[in-house]
Amino acid sequence: MNQVEAAMKAARHTMHSEYLEWVKTRPQTSFSLATSGVADYPLAELIAATGGALRLEDLELSGPSFYGYEPLEQALAAKCRVAPECIVAATGTSMANHLMMAATLEPGDEVLIEQPAYDPLPAVARYYGATVKRFPRPFEDGFEIDPRAIERALTPRTRLIALTNLHNPSGVLTRQDVLREIGEMAKSVGAHVLVDEVYLEMDYARRTPSASGLGGQFIVTGSLTKAYGLSGLRCGWILAAPDLTRRMWRLNDLYGVIPAHVAERLSVVALKHLDRIAARAHALLEKNRALLDRFLDSRQDLEAVRPLFGTLAFPRLARGNVDELCALLRDEFETTLPPGRFFEMPQHFRLGIGCATASLDEGLKRLGAALDKLAPTS
Repeated sequence: MNQVEAAMKAARHTMHSEYLEWVKTRPQTSFSLATSGVADYPLAELIAATGGALRLEDLELSGPSFYGYEPLEQALAAKCRVAPECIVAATGTSMANHLMMAATLEPGDEVLIEQPAYDPLPAVARYYGATVKRFPRPFEDGFEIDPRAIERALTPRTRLIALTNLHNPSGVLTRQDVLREIGEMAKSVGAHVLVDEVYLEMDYARRTPSASGLGGQFIVTGSLTKAYGLSGLRCGWILAAPDLTRRMWRLNDLYGVIPAHVAERLSVVALKHLDRIAARAHALLEKNRALLDRFLDSRQDLEAVRPLFGTLAFPRLARGNVDELCALLRDEFETTLPPGRFFEMPQHFRLGIGCATASLDEGLKRLGAALDKLAPTS
């Protein structure tokens, strides 16, 4: 067994997401500032969106879903403005990213991944035996990408450059000209660029085009989960060149084979009424962002880059210990806040604003009280 095979074997026995384990096992609190997506969209509201016309057949448990359920493939293709042969339906964005890496990486390949990052991205790459290298998105630069940093890390062995847009955890948008430049670098060494756009869906006015239109080296993933409160449908997708989508469909036979058909059918219903669902989410986030801005304006102990839209912010604590702050919030203020160590920046915390407005208002008040309690006395 060579070194690459040994490393890959070890990774597959030990790999996990520390952050997701924390999310799933932490004690529940009365208030949460950890919600990264928009508050759940209830089935009753989806029925109302159809004018009460949801049919029993829309809840059918089994149906013709093999390499895609055709009505869903057509609806996703129309939404994403691509040909149906350029799209693969997946079980959420996480599975889309997993499937994409499975189809494009070989053991020993180099992958360049942003830092800070959502930890499943580098974890999945390592799971497939890739050598993970990083390019920085510094707080001091507003978490923006400097293409020169990617250029310095690029080698002939690079097979994938991976980033999130909007950036997870900061919520910062990467401009099209920067993505185009990254694409040219990738093309020069025969690499692909993965752009996870699950948070870009929160540009409800569609001012920012998808990276899928920038060339065949780009592979885009997304879903209805974060931006619309439709996490339970697990409706995700991959946008790629047809030769890659064919490979992913066949490879998925080793993972999920076919999805839950009722989720596919309800996803078709949701896509037909997505404008109404988006309007509800947009109105919620407009109110909540105003609350967040007022809170940040009132705090001298926090430094923050303020994204234009989305559900995420990633403030830096000017003084003190973030883990201590998060523990205090949980134990004394019944409030959950994810510490930045899960995103490779321990002096930060990721703040989600997608919950109900009243809950966010109270959560921010409790965060302020915890910050005040930890403030050094002079």
